[in-house]
Amino acid sequence: MKFIHITDIHLVSPNVLLHGLDPARRFARCLDDIKRNHSDAECCVITGDLADKGEESAYQFLFDQITNLGIQCHLILGNHDHRGNFLKTFAKMDVDEHGFIQYTIRTSAGVFVIIDTLESGTSSGIYCEHRSEWLRDTLKQNSDESVFLFMHHPPFDLGFSCIDQIGLTDQRNFAEIVRPYANIRHLFFGHAHRPISGNWQGISFSSLRGTNHQVALDFKSEEINYADEPPEYSIVLVSDDQVIVHTHMFPLEINE
Repeated sequence: MKFIHITDIHLVSPNVLLHGLDPARRFARCLDDIKRNHSDAECCVITGDLADKGEESAYQFLFDQITNLGIQCHLILGNHDHRGNFLKTFAKMDVDEHGFIQYTIRTSAGVFVIIDTLESGTSSGIYCEHRSEWLRDTLKQNSDESVFLFMHHPPFDLGFSCIDQIGLTDQRNFAEIVRPYANIRHLFFGHAHRPISGNWQGISFSSLRGTNHQVALDFKSEEINYADEPPEYSIVLVSDDQVIVHTHMFPLEINE
């Protein structure tokens, strides 16, 4: 199976710049590159910060773009998003019984579990008891399947102060929920705007740069500083015994 991972697209209203860059143009170029080179992908997952200010116009642009992608696209909310505005545009989106945007996707590689860590009023991730109970039930119901987790906030510290201080606050609780399940094959997240991979509790994980602006690799600063680094997306290849993540810095100009 092949699928695409994108994160932190930070869309604003069309023709508006963010950090001196054009998020709409960059996201469109990302999708152009995917259509040209990976139209055989089974699906695409975008792990949060879909809209930088949670504006309805940004979600409408996103809707229009992914409608024309030709590949089913699954969406996750990040701390910059606005759940209510998002649902005005994506009214058919699956939500759990408490209104959180959490759902599962059955794919040829296994079950994708989409997790909602957005909490209004904070940049940190929150995983409350309602959301936790949904995840416990979901993992229990799919304990005989290959499971892949997708979320915005990493559920552990990265050794990267400026991001760790706005990471998931309920790390111990989240770790206890997933620890019993050896069938969880990989965790995909965003938030850090950095290419990061490793292993946590026996679960491999990966993240990547966003499609607009990036965070500088500075292990000392507690302030977020932005870096002039290229945007990227990932191509993920899954087989029975492997998960391979290719990170691709897509071109911002298309040569016909």
